[in-house]
Amino acid sequence: MSISAIYGLVLAGGASKRMQRDKAALKYQGKTQLERAFELASRHAGKVFVSLRADQTSDPMRAQRPMIVDSVAGEGPIVGIRSALAAHPEAAWLVLACDLPFLSDIAIEGLLRRRDPSALATAYKSAHDGLPEPLCAIWEPAAARTLAEYQAAGGHCPRKFLIRHGAHLIDPLDPRALDNVNTPEEYSQAVAALETLSPMQLKIQYYALMREQAGRSEETLETSAATPADLYTELAARYGFTLSREQLKVAVNSEFSDWSRKLAANDAVVFIPPVAGG
Repeated sequence: MSISAIYGLVLAGGASKRMQRDKAALKYQGKTQLERAFELASRHAGKVFVSLRADQTSDPMRAQRPMIVDSVAGEGPIVGIRSALAAHPEAAWLVLACDLPFLSDIAIEGLLRRRDPSALATAYKSAHDGLPEPLCAIWEPAAARTLAEYQAAGGHCPRKFLIRHGAHLIDPLDPRALDNVNTPEEYSQAVAALETLSPMQLKIQYYALMREQAGRSEETLETSAATPADLYTELAARYGFTLSREQLKVAVNSEFSDWSRKLAANDAVVFIPPVAGG
C-alpha cells in the first residue's frame, strides 16, 4: 500500500457569526489566526492551502496564500474538506481549523506520527467528550467518495461522519491544544492565556535508549513547557519515547529534580533512563 503525501488545509471559510467579526483576522502575539495556522501547517506539510468561500477570494489576507475555493454545494467545513480532496485527489490532507490558538508543533507531530493511512482519517479524541476532532485531523484520499455519499444523504457534520465511519482515534497529548475560540469572551481569555506562555530555550541531553529514539545526544530547543513533566510529554510526542515518566529520573542544571520544578530559560535538562541490567 502506497502512502499518500500530506498537504495542509487551513479552514478559513466560516461566517464567524458568534464572534461577530472574521475569526481568521483575530490576532495573537502580533499574528492573525490565519497566519499562525498557515505557518504551523507549513512546517509539517509539503503544500498548504487556505480553504474559503467564493465570495472571500478578494480578501487580501486570504488572497496572498494558495487557495482552495469551495467547489461543492453546501455549507460548513465538510465542503472545504471535500473541495480539497477533489482538487488534489492524490494527497492526504492535514486539516486544521484556523481558530485553534493553542495548537502546537508537538500536537501536529503526534498526529502525523500515529497516522493510520488505512483508515479514512486519523483524528484526536476530544479532551472534553472523547469524540473525534475532525478539524485537527488527517483525511485520507479514500475518504472522498464516502464523504460525497454522506453529504448526498443529508449529512453535514464531519464529527458525525468520523463517528459513523470509524476514524483512527488517538488520545490528545495536551488537552488544551484543540480548544477553539468562538466568542469575544473566549478570545479575550485565549489572549490572556497565551501571554503567560512565553517560549524559552532549553538544552536537553539524551542517553541510552532515548538517544537512539531521538536520533541525537543533545539539542537546544524552544518550548513553552513549564516543568520537566510538561517537557517530557512534548518530547515523547515528538520522538516516540517508549519509556514512561515513572521509569526515568530528571536532572536540571546537574542536580536531580522534581518533575514539577519550574523551568527557566537556558536550563539544562537531562532525562536519565534506568541502568541496563537493573
